[in-house]
Amino acid sequence: MKSEPDHLPQSKQQELERIQRILLEEFEKAIANATTPHKRDGKVYKIILFGSYARDDWVDEPENGYQSDYDLLVVVSHADLTDIAHYWYIAEDRILRDSAIARPVNIIVHSLDEVNSALKRGEYFWVDIARDGIALYELPCHPLATPMPLTPVDAYRMAKAYVERWQTSADEFLKLAQYARQEQLANKTAFLFHQAVEHYYICFLLARTLYFPRSHNIKFLRSLAEDKEPRLVEAWPRETRIDRRRFELLKRAYVEARYSDSYAIDGDDLEALASAIARLRDIVADLCAERLNALRVEAGE
Repeated sequence: MKSEPDHLPQSKQQELERIQRILLEEFEKAIANATTPHKRDGKVYKIILFGSYARDDWVDEPENGYQSDYDLLVVVSHADLTDIAHYWYIAEDRILRDSAIARPVNIIVHSLDEVNSALKRGEYFWVDIARDGIALYELPCHPLATPMPLTPVDAYRMAKAYVERWQTSADEFLKLAQYARQEQLANKTAFLFHQAVEHYYICFLLARTLYFPRSHNIKFLRSLAEDKEPRLVEAWPRETRIDRRRFELLKRAYVEARYSDSYAIDGDDLEALASAIARLRDIVADLCAERLNALRVEAGE
């Protein structure tokens, strides 16, 4: 693992330094009044850049609706410190509102024990980070475990079980959404569409990496999935403002379609989203089938 993002333009290195500083500042504030020792004395062991900016295959074309996100893994000293709402929400909000940070930032938080256990299991997502990631910040004497190879048989069986579970779940949400749409329940349709999309992305991520982040943010899930497989980009039109607005409506539906009186989505929006979700469903099905077939061949089953 490298320790400097020196392959990136200076402007992006400065953005990452600013993000790192905000994360550390807000974490210190969040634990300041903790009463239990493992929280009060909690530490950020590492902040690791992973994904396209670590690999140096990022895209920066906001005028065309496509801009790679910064993906960051924060490794902390205890699992209790991974609670986003309690320890990381203010940091995420500051980063989102900071005009000096010009692109989206995705953050996942795990304890060192969680990360090292996953590396010892050979889970692909974590092995890729250990290989390609860049440590923007780290305390000494807290190394990542040496990745252990996952047997082809175990990889195939795990991925197959994940796909069967999550593809079925996504399809069920899509069927419920279609019923709600027929009944002209627009907000319920939007919420169920959101759940279908969330589960399709989870299905793909588990098939490809054996991991998905604990997040309902479908823009984050989309970013992680598209980072692994560019064919997924085809599911969502994003060239025009209305295309981007519709995806944002879908992203907001998880909370607002259920709880906000001001949330509104019309028939044209739902029609466009239904078409995009159908494309996503078909692409995910093809990609998962390809992945399972490749793993099955490797496993000799």
